[in-house]
Amino acid sequence: MTDTDELVRRNGDFVAAEFRTRPGLTINPTGNMMVVGCVDPRVDPTRILGLGLGEAAVIRNVGGRITPATLRTMNMLGKVGAANPDGKVSGDWNLVLLHHTDCGMTDLASFPELLAEYFEIAEDELAAKSVSDPYGSVRVDTDLIRQEIRRPGFLVSGLVYDVSTGTVEITVPPTPVPAGPLPD
Repeated sequence: MTDTDELVRRNGDFVAAEFRTRPGLTINPTGNMMVVGCVDPRVDPTRILGLGLGEAAVIRNVGGRITPATLRTMNMLGKVGAANPDGKVSGDWNLVLLHHTDCGMTDLASFPELLAEYFEIAEDELAAKSVSDPYGSVRVDTDLIRQEIRRPGFLVSGLVYDVSTGTVEITVPPTPVPAGPLPD
């Protein structure tokens, strides 16, 4: 069992090996990237995608899904980034949605009331969320981002990680979100 003393020891290793090699990190990612992924301990987006410290903002939630709470978090992070213009990198902003095979979200399919609450929708709308199919769910969520975000220079893509092989597949290639006002 890993205890807090072990975690502090590991932190010392991290400071010596990685932190000291990254001076000047800012609150804005150096890679103009945000990744939304699952909390499953087998699916660490930074390790799977080879991201370095400070390269991307990472949000993790159940299923790596885009929910109203995720959208609120993204909005808040956008305001934090805007309030800290130092370190902001020019160029397109990349939102990467990372879903995965053998997701525990599938186990929740038998709890429609819980899922409806999580997605903040009615139970009869759950089928449209493609809860049991990571390829379908990442398409649903990239479509949702394209409906909810209007910003020039903003891309969204969908990846699926196979927990049995360790490989990532592009399901939705980087796609610009529409510009202009949100539809009524």
